[in-house]
Amino acid sequence: MDWVSTSMTAMWAAAAAGLAWYAAAVAGEVTYVTLADGRRQERSIPVLFKMLLPFAPNFFPVVRRPSFAAAVDAAEAKLVQGGYEGLVSGEEFMALKLMLLWFIPDIWLRTAVKRRHLSIQKALPFVLDLLTLSVEAGMDFISALQRNCKLRRLDPLNEELLRMTKEIQVGSSRKEALRNMAARVGQQDLKAVSFALVQADELGVSIGAILRIQSEQLRSRRFDRAEKLAAEAPVKMLGPLMLCIFPAVFIILLGPVISEAMKGM
Repeated sequence: MDWVSTSMTAMWAAAAAGLAWYAAAVAGEVTYVTLADGRRQERSIPVLFKMLLPFAPNFFPVVRRPSFAAAVDAAEAKLVQGGYEGLVSGEEFMALKLMLLWFIPDIWLRTAVKRRHLSIQKALPFVLDLLTLSVEAGMDFISALQRNCKLRRLDPLNEELLRMTKEIQVGSSRKEALRNMAARVGQQDLKAVSFALVQADELGVSIGAILRIQSEQLRSRRFDRAEKLAAEAPVKMLGPLMLCIFPAVFIILLGPVISEAMKGM
Protein backbone atom coordinates (compact mmCIF):
# COMPACT_ATOMS: atom_id res chain seq x y z
CA MET A 1 0.00 0.00 0.00
CA ASP A 2 2.88 2.35 0.78
CA TRP A 3 4.30 1.74 -2.70
CA VAL A 4 0.93 2.54 -4.30
CA SER A 5 0.54 5.69 -2.23
CA THR A 6 4.07 6.82 -3.12
CA SER A 7 3.44 6.15 -6.82
CA MET A 8 0.19 8.11 -6.78
CA THR A 9 1.88 11.03 -5.03
CA ALA A 10 4.69 11.04 -7.58
CA MET A 11 2.20 10.93 -10.46
CA TRP A 12 0.20 13.84 -9.07
CA ALA A 13 3.41 15.80 -8.46
CA ALA A 14 4.54 15.14 -12.05
CA ALA A 15 1.14 16.19 -13.39
CA ALA A 16 1.21 19.40 -11.32
CA ALA A 17 4.75 20.16 -12.49
CA GLY A 18 3.76 19.54 -16.12
CA LEU A 19 0.72 21.79 -15.77
CA ALA A 20 2.82 24.53 -14.17
CA TRP A 21 5.38 24.28 -16.98
CA TYR A 22 2.63 24.46 -19.62
CA ALA A 23 1.04 27.49 -17.92
CA ALA A 24 4.40 29.26 -17.70
CA ALA A 25 5.16 28.55 -21.37
CA VAL A 26 1.73 29.80 -22.48
CA ALA A 27 1.96 32.90 -20.28
CA GLY A 28 5.22 33.84 -21.99
CA GLU A 29 3.69 33.74 -25.47
CA VAL A 30 2.89 37.10 -27.06
CA THR A 31 -0.28 37.22 -29.17
CA TYR A 32 -0.64 39.60 -32.11
CA VAL A 33 -3.24 40.81 -34.59
CA THR A 34 -2.30 41.89 -38.11
CA LEU A 35 -3.29 45.45 -39.02
CA ALA A 36 -4.38 46.72 -42.43
CA ASP A 37 -0.87 47.86 -43.37
CA GLY A 38 0.73 44.54 -42.43
CA ARG A 39 2.04 45.61 -39.05
CA ARG A 40 1.45 43.38 -36.04
CA GLN A 41 -0.06 44.79 -32.88
CA GLU A 42 0.10 43.01 -29.54
CA ARG A 43 -3.19 41.92 -27.96
CA SER A 44 -3.42 40.48 -24.46
CA ILE A 45 -5.45 37.32 -23.82
CA PRO A 46 -5.95 35.76 -20.36
CA VAL A 47 -3.52 32.94 -19.64
CA LEU A 48 -6.39 30.52 -18.98
CA PHE A 49 -7.81 31.26 -22.44
CA LYS A 50 -4.40 30.65 -24.03
CA MET A 51 -4.15 27.32 -22.25
CA LEU A 52 -7.58 26.16 -23.41
CA LEU A 53 -7.59 27.48 -27.00
CA PRO A 54 -5.62 24.48 -28.40
CA PHE A 55 -8.48 22.24 -27.20
CA ALA A 56 -11.21 24.41 -28.80
CA PRO A 57 -11.42 22.34 -32.05
CA ASN A 58 -12.69 19.40 -30.01
CA PHE A 59 -15.89 21.41 -29.43
CA PHE A 60 -16.37 22.61 -33.02
CA PRO A 61 -18.87 19.82 -33.87
CA VAL A 62 -21.06 21.24 -31.10
CA VAL A 63 -20.72 24.97 -31.76
CA ARG A 64 -21.21 24.46 -35.52
CA ARG A 65 -24.74 23.23 -34.99
CA PRO A 66 -27.49 25.51 -36.38
CA SER A 67 -28.69 26.33 -32.87
CA PHE A 68 -25.33 28.01 -32.15
CA ALA A 69 -25.12 29.98 -35.44
CA ALA A 70 -26.54 33.25 -34.11
CA ALA A 71 -24.38 33.09 -30.96
CA VAL A 72 -21.23 32.42 -33.02
CA ASP A 73 -21.98 35.37 -35.33
CA ALA A 74 -22.62 37.66 -32.35
CA ALA A 75 -19.36 36.55 -30.73
CA GLU A 76 -17.47 37.14 -33.98
CA ALA A 77 -18.85 40.70 -34.20
CA LYS A 78 -17.92 41.42 -30.58
CA LEU A 79 -14.41 40.05 -31.08
CA VAL A 80 -13.98 42.43 -34.04
CA GLN A 81 -15.21 45.33 -31.90
CA GLY A 82 -12.76 44.36 -29.18
CA GLY A 83 -9.84 44.28 -31.62
CA TYR A 84 -9.31 40.49 -31.64
CA GLU A 85 -10.23 39.80 -35.26
CA GLY A 86 -8.05 37.02 -36.67
CA LEU A 87 -6.75 36.09 -33.23
CA VAL A 88 -9.81 34.40 -31.71
CA SER A 89 -12.68 33.23 -33.90
CA GLY A 90 -16.33 33.12 -32.93
CA GLU A 91 -16.25 29.32 -32.85
CA GLU A 92 -13.20 29.31 -30.57
CA PHE A 93 -14.88 31.82 -28.28
CA MET A 94 -18.00 29.66 -28.01
CA ALA A 95 -15.78 26.65 -27.29
CA LEU A 96 -14.15 28.62 -24.45
CA LYS A 97 -17.62 29.32 -23.05
CA LEU A 98 -18.34 25.59 -23.05
CA MET A 99 -15.03 24.71 -21.38
CA LEU A 100 -15.32 27.43 -18.71
CA LEU A 101 -18.27 28.81 -16.81
CA TRP A 102 -20.50 30.21 -19.55
CA PHE A 103 -20.35 33.88 -18.49
CA ILE A 104 -16.60 34.24 -17.81
CA PRO A 105 -15.52 34.76 -21.47
CA ASP A 106 -18.47 37.14 -21.93
CA ILE A 107 -17.29 39.32 -19.05
CA TRP A 108 -13.78 39.46 -20.50
CA LEU A 109 -15.04 40.33 -23.99
CA ARG A 110 -17.46 43.00 -22.77
CA THR A 111 -14.64 44.60 -20.81
CA ALA A 112 -12.34 44.56 -23.86
CA VAL A 113 -15.03 46.12 -26.10
CA LYS A 114 -15.84 48.78 -23.50
CA ARG A 115 -12.15 49.65 -23.09
CA ARG A 116 -11.63 49.94 -26.87
CA HIS A 117 -14.79 52.02 -27.35
CA LEU A 118 -13.74 54.36 -24.55
CA SER A 119 -10.35 54.88 -26.20
CA ILE A 120 -12.04 55.70 -29.51
CA GLN A 121 -14.48 58.05 -27.79
CA LYS A 122 -11.66 59.99 -26.12
CA ALA A 123 -9.49 60.27 -29.26
CA LEU A 124 -12.23 61.10 -31.78
CA PRO A 125 -12.69 64.87 -31.09
CA PHE A 126 -8.96 65.50 -31.35
CA VAL A 127 -8.70 63.50 -34.59
CA LEU A 128 -11.66 65.39 -36.06
CA ASP A 129 -9.94 68.68 -35.24
CA LEU A 130 -6.81 67.55 -37.09
CA LEU A 131 -8.84 66.37 -40.08
CA THR A 132 -10.80 69.64 -40.13
CA LEU A 133 -7.64 71.74 -40.17
CA SER A 134 -6.10 69.59 -42.88
CA VAL A 135 -9.19 69.62 -45.12
CA GLU A 136 -9.78 73.35 -44.68
CA ALA A 137 -6.13 73.94 -45.53
CA GLY A 138 -6.73 72.36 -48.94
CA MET A 139 -5.93 68.66 -48.46
CA ASP A 140 -8.34 66.03 -49.72
CA PHE A 141 -10.01 63.76 -47.17
CA ILE A 142 -7.94 60.64 -47.90
CA SER A 143 -4.65 62.54 -47.73
CA ALA A 144 -5.76 64.06 -44.43
CA LEU A 145 -6.54 60.58 -43.08
CA GLN A 146 -3.18 59.23 -44.18
CA ARG A 147 -1.39 62.19 -42.61
CA ASN A 148 -3.29 61.66 -39.36
CA CYS A 149 -2.44 57.94 -39.27
CA LYS A 150 1.21 58.73 -39.90
CA LEU A 151 1.62 61.43 -37.25
CA ARG A 152 -0.42 59.98 -34.39
CA ARG A 153 0.46 56.98 -32.24
CA LEU A 154 -1.18 53.70 -33.08
CA ASP A 155 -4.32 53.58 -30.95
CA PRO A 156 -7.68 51.80 -31.60
CA LEU A 157 -9.09 54.76 -33.56
CA ASN A 158 -5.97 55.01 -35.69
CA GLU A 159 -6.16 51.28 -36.42
CA GLU A 160 -9.72 51.63 -37.72
CA LEU A 161 -8.93 54.75 -39.78
CA LEU A 162 -5.93 52.96 -41.25
CA ARG A 163 -8.13 50.03 -42.25
CA MET A 164 -10.71 52.36 -43.79
CA THR A 165 -7.98 54.12 -45.78
CA LYS A 166 -6.68 50.80 -47.10
CA GLU A 167 -10.19 49.77 -48.17
CA ILE A 168 -10.51 52.97 -50.20
CA GLN A 169 -7.08 52.46 -51.75
CA VAL A 170 -7.99 48.96 -52.96
CA GLY A 171 -11.16 50.13 -54.68
CA SER A 172 -13.96 50.64 -52.17
CA SER A 173 -15.86 53.91 -52.33
CA ARG A 174 -15.55 56.36 -49.47
CA LYS A 175 -19.20 55.81 -48.51
CA GLU A 176 -18.77 52.05 -48.45
CA ALA A 177 -15.59 52.26 -46.36
CA LEU A 178 -17.27 54.59 -43.87
CA ARG A 179 -20.30 52.32 -43.54
CA ASN A 180 -18.04 49.29 -43.07
CA MET A 181 -16.11 51.05 -40.31
CA ALA A 182 -19.30 52.11 -38.51
CA ALA A 183 -20.71 48.57 -38.63
CA ARG A 184 -17.39 46.98 -37.68
CA VAL A 185 -16.58 49.17 -34.67
CA GLY A 186 -20.07 49.72 -33.26
CA GLN A 187 -19.06 52.78 -31.21
CA GLN A 188 -21.89 55.34 -31.18
CA ASP A 189 -19.85 58.53 -31.69
CA LEU A 190 -17.86 57.01 -34.54
CA LYS A 191 -21.07 55.74 -36.15
CA ALA A 192 -22.59 59.23 -35.98
CA VAL A 193 -19.53 60.80 -37.60
CA SER A 194 -19.40 58.12 -40.30
CA PHE A 195 -23.07 58.51 -41.22
CA ALA A 196 -22.72 62.30 -41.28
CA LEU A 197 -19.79 62.03 -43.70
CA VAL A 198 -21.77 59.59 -45.86
CA GLN A 199 -24.65 62.06 -46.05
CA ALA A 200 -22.25 64.89 -46.86
CA ASP A 201 -20.82 62.80 -49.67
CA GLU A 202 -24.29 62.06 -51.04
CA LEU A 203 -25.51 65.68 -50.79
CA GLY A 204 -22.30 67.31 -51.94
CA VAL A 205 -21.79 69.23 -48.68
CA SER A 206 -18.32 70.45 -47.70
CA ILE A 207 -16.43 67.78 -45.77
CA GLY A 208 -14.62 70.41 -43.72
CA ALA A 209 -17.88 71.94 -42.51
CA ILE A 210 -19.28 68.54 -41.52
CA LEU A 211 -16.08 67.63 -39.66
CA ARG A 212 -16.18 70.90 -37.70
CA ILE A 213 -19.85 70.42 -36.79
CA GLN A 214 -19.26 66.84 -35.67
CA SER A 215 -16.25 67.88 -33.58
CA GLU A 216 -18.30 70.54 -31.78
CA GLN A 217 -21.15 68.09 -31.17
CA LEU A 218 -18.77 65.48 -29.74
CA ARG A 219 -17.26 68.02 -27.36
CA SER A 220 -20.73 69.08 -26.28
CA ARG A 221 -21.73 65.46 -25.60
CA ARG A 222 -18.49 64.91 -23.68
CA PHE A 223 -19.29 67.95 -21.50
CA ASP A 224 -22.81 66.60 -20.90
CA ARG A 225 -21.41 63.21 -19.89
CA ALA A 226 -18.97 64.88 -17.49
CA GLU A 227 -21.81 66.85 -15.89
CA LYS A 228 -23.86 63.66 -15.53
CA LEU A 229 -20.96 61.81 -13.88
CA ALA A 230 -20.37 64.74 -11.52
CA ALA A 231 -24.05 64.71 -10.53
CA GLU A 232 -23.92 60.95 -9.89
CA ALA A 233 -20.75 61.14 -7.78
CA PRO A 234 -22.46 61.99 -4.42
CA VAL A 235 -24.89 59.08 -4.84
CA LYS A 236 -22.05 56.67 -5.65
CA MET A 237 -20.07 57.89 -2.64
CA LEU A 238 -22.98 57.27 -0.28
CA GLY A 239 -22.41 53.49 -0.22
CA PRO A 240 -18.72 53.60 0.80
CA LEU A 241 -19.60 56.39 3.24
CA MET A 242 -22.21 54.25 4.97
CA LEU A 243 -20.03 51.12 4.98
CA CYS A 244 -16.69 52.62 6.03
CA ILE A 245 -16.83 56.10 7.51
CA PHE A 246 -19.97 55.91 9.65
CA PRO A 247 -18.89 52.68 11.47
CA ALA A 248 -15.48 54.24 12.13
CA VAL A 249 -17.08 57.37 13.60
CA PHE A 250 -19.41 55.19 15.66
CA ILE A 251 -16.49 53.23 17.10
CA ILE A 252 -14.46 56.37 17.86
CA LEU A 253 -17.32 58.15 19.63
CA LEU A 254 -18.91 55.25 21.47
CA GLY A 255 -15.81 53.10 21.97
CA PRO A 256 -14.78 54.70 25.29
CA VAL A 257 -18.38 54.59 26.59
CA ILE A 258 -18.71 50.88 25.78
CA SER A 259 -15.30 50.20 27.32
CA GLU A 260 -16.25 51.89 30.61
CA ALA A 261 -19.55 50.04 30.66
CA MET A 262 -17.76 46.73 30.20
CA LYS A 263 -15.39 47.59 33.08
CA GLY A 264 -18.34 48.43 35.32
CA MET A 265 -19.98 45.09 34.53
